[in-house]
Amino acid sequence: MSRAVTNLQIDSTRLWDSIHETAKFGATPKGGVRRLTLSQEDKQVRDWFRKACEGAGLEVHVDTLGSMFAVRKGRDMSKLPVGLGSHLDTQPTGGKFDGILGTLGALEVIRTLNDAGIETDAPLCIVNWTNEEGSRFAPAMMASAAYVGDFTVDDILSRKDAEGTTVGAALDGIGYRGETKVGTQKFSGFVELHIEQGPILEAENKTIGVVDHGQGVFWYDGKVTGFESHAGSTPMPLRRDALLALSEFALTLEQIAIKLGPNAVATIGEAVIANPSRNVIPGEIAFTIDCRSANADTLDALDASLRAAAGEISKKRRVEIAIDQVWRKPPTHFDPKLVDAVERAAGTLGYAHRRITSGAGHDACNLNTIMPAAMVFVPCKDGISHNELEDATQSDCAAGTNVLLHTVLSLAGVAS
Repeated sequence: MSRAVTNLQIDSTRLWDSIHETAKFGATPKGGVRRLTLSQEDKQVRDWFRKACEGAGLEVHVDTLGSMFAVRKGRDMSKLPVGLGSHLDTQPTGGKFDGILGTLGALEVIRTLNDAGIETDAPLCIVNWTNEEGSRFAPAMMASAAYVGDFTVDDILSRKDAEGTTVGAALDGIGYRGETKVGTQKFSGFVELHIEQGPILEAENKTIGVVDHGQGVFWYDGKVTGFESHAGSTPMPLRRDALLALSEFALTLEQIAIKLGPNAVATIGEAVIANPSRNVIPGEIAFTIDCRSANADTLDALDASLRAAAGEISKKRRVEIAIDQVWRKPPTHFDPKLVDAVERAAGTLGYAHRRITSGAGHDACNLNTIMPAAMVFVPCKDGISHNELEDATQSDCAAGTNVLLHTVLSLAGVAS
């Protein structure tokens, strides 16, 4: 590559302005973002993104699950495009950077290449994957999972949110059920930029995380069934209290994860008492479990241990604890050549960097099962994410986008 290309930098101010402009869609009073997938706020940011991509000369198409693909032509259109991007949806109390940094960073890469008049040899394609977060519809990362064949399209379209709305109906409601068949758009590889969502880079004063592995994830739906009875007249030894049973199970699960650590975590993120009343002993509670590890054997050990604990506590407290695994994602080992490309870009640009394992799941983890994929991490303040306090610096966001730019150029090539 020429010296001009080697020294190419993105427009940091333009990227920063785009991040804060899109943060208005679903903005919360505490400075975060609530942009649930396929909501009206999601439609607003999708419309903005489509217009911005078309303004950059990209051809935009949408598949039947609502994922958006924006293609920049290359010199050789017989070659598969290099994919880059992430997602636009957020958690119910999310921040300005999770997901959208990778999507807007990809847009900034295209704008930078346009400004410099650089044509890549292979085409490029920005992607906004539908429902990465999984906060409205389960599972998380459902569109990329369907893309790689883990789920059928009909299965995903039939999934319902808490109010009973299906994915299909939600897509129709915002006008983003596209006509392109899922899986039609192919890629030679995929690179995703993201905030770390953890404290390691900030603690070690590193600007870039070169992601080489991703944790596997097991999700469960659970239910504790005890017996509802009067809080004042039922003696303690005779109670079949669903809440106390879940409490004991939650503390046991914590100890299981600690014992299998340091690379194991387990979380009960939801617990809902059926028909709650101040003076009624809880008789039924629905709950969820999230277990993660970068080691497949550790995940299997977590699964066996939590099931054994559920059986023991059920017997001890005379309740039933039912656990159903609803999602199983094995650990990810990203493509070594693409990981090396990210590392070379970070080194060439002079950024302090380190190899790192992703604690969170990402669309790139799904894509890595059928194509070469890699990720670029940048620090987030105090490691906080999935929270309105989520924050990152302009310089770090620009650094990550510069690494994305030069990684993509090394993969797509520069037309001579």
